Amino acid sequence: MSIEFSRVKRISEILMREIARIIQFKMSDPRIGMITVSHVDVTSDLKCAKVFITRLNDFNADHNIQECLKCMANAEGFLRRNLAKRTELRIIPELLFLYDYSLEHGFYIDNLIFKANNITDD
Repeated sequence: MSIEFSRVKRISEILMREIARIIQFKMSDPRIGMITVSHVDVTSDLKCAKVFITRLNDFNADHNIQECLKCMANAEGFLRRNLAKRTELRIIPELLFLYDYSLEHGFYIDNLIFKANNITDD
């Protein structure tokens, strides 16, 4: 069982690295903006991969996030073809794009801690 887990983990790391490179160097859609791939979860049968992305700018615009996810879903075929060229995987998993709110949540928590420290210093 641990051999299967390590293989899935290695494949998810490869997919994360390669998807990030493809987005950075080959995609030029302005609706996507500046995004990064935070992590990839691959199912144990390697048929589906959840790709979690984070925008590096314009956190507060939810409609922009939804448009970005829609553009990434439309580019799934392009990404899978490029992944097939760049990796040695026999089967390229289907890609499901989800937005990762952890960066925004971290900024929110950091702001709360900053405010709490300023209140106690006065």
